[in-house]
Amino acid sequence: MQLSMTIGALAVATASAFTSSFMPTSLRGVSSPSTLQMALADGVVPIVIGLAADSGCGKSTFMRRVTSTFGGETCGPLGGGFGTEGGWETNTLVSDMATVICLDDYHLNDRNGRKVSGLTALNTAEQNFDLMFEHVKALKDGKSVMKPIYNHVNGTLDTPEKVEPTPVIIIEGLHPFVDERVRELIDFSLYLDISSDVKLNWKIQRDMEERGHSLESIMASIEARKPDFDAYIEPQKEFSDYVIEVLPTDLDPEDKTTLKVRAIQKKGVADFNPTYLFDEGSEITWSPSADKLSTPAPGMVLKSTQETYFGNDVAVIEMDGTFDNIQELVYVESNLGNSNSKFYGE
Repeated sequence: MQLSMTIGALAVATASAFTSSFMPTSLRGVSSPSTLQMALADGVVPIVIGLAADSGCGKSTFMRRVTSTFGGETCGPLGGGFGTEGGWETNTLVSDMATVICLDDYHLNDRNGRKVSGLTALNTAEQNFDLMFEHVKALKDGKSVMKPIYNHVNGTLDTPEKVEPTPVIIIEGLHPFVDERVRELIDFSLYLDISSDVKLNWKIQRDMEERGHSLESIMASIEARKPDFDAYIEPQKEFSDYVIEVLPTDLDPEDKTTLKVRAIQKKGVADFNPTYLFDEGSEITWSPSADKLSTPAPGMVLKSTQETYFGNDVAVIEMDGTFDNIQELVYVESNLGNSNSKFYGE
């Protein structure tokens, strides 16, 4: 329960804080209709947001929350998705205001091709950066593209699909910040940084407890991926405006389920005001009242600090611990600055 509640809070709180704090001038006043409308209004230049993370780190869950927060009542797979009338197997998510593109669609080879090359999907040699750049630039210029589809079910590259520009274009995957040409097109960049200890605990919980895998096979799988992750994925943190770190709790060294989450927010980014606790620019450590926030052992501690990250000044919000009722987080939200939410609990 502790793990699921903390992950739920991570997806909701960080996505809401990000989308509330980051609101480009070009999007202010842009209204969203109540039905899906894949069209870009005259004079609107799409905002491009990039999200980088390793596989299995919650990118898709986080992006669904971000997409819904930007606006629009309708959100779902492009074309309705596989199994719907006229639909197909797609990784593209669309809403009234946003389009989410999975960068797996720009794999250079299909699954069989990677077996021949002997390279993993994490290796940048397996990514078609020229096509990725061409498509992101075209969408930002207000043009539609015919984007390839990587079929995760059977590992093939399927028939391309037409993607139209929307006010917000989100690209998420393993390599959004590797290519300098693509980085220059991105207006805001995020990185989900799940620590190796947390990844291991998650994988053990899923693969041992739910799928019956041995600890040895799990460890071997993680170790096999680590060199490519270290070489090609992790260095992208340097280019991120907003990094979400997920770490083991500091409150109880024996606790393997409770997490500590840190939002590292770069200062001086256009159209972005970092969220803070109580007093902007101050160093704050706060343990919420148990009468207002139910926090079973090991409790909860929040911090607001000013730090340096890859040579940049950053503001950091940290939440360590667990809680019983996500609705009670309104108490925490009411003490956050620059959240810009329309109402508590949004």
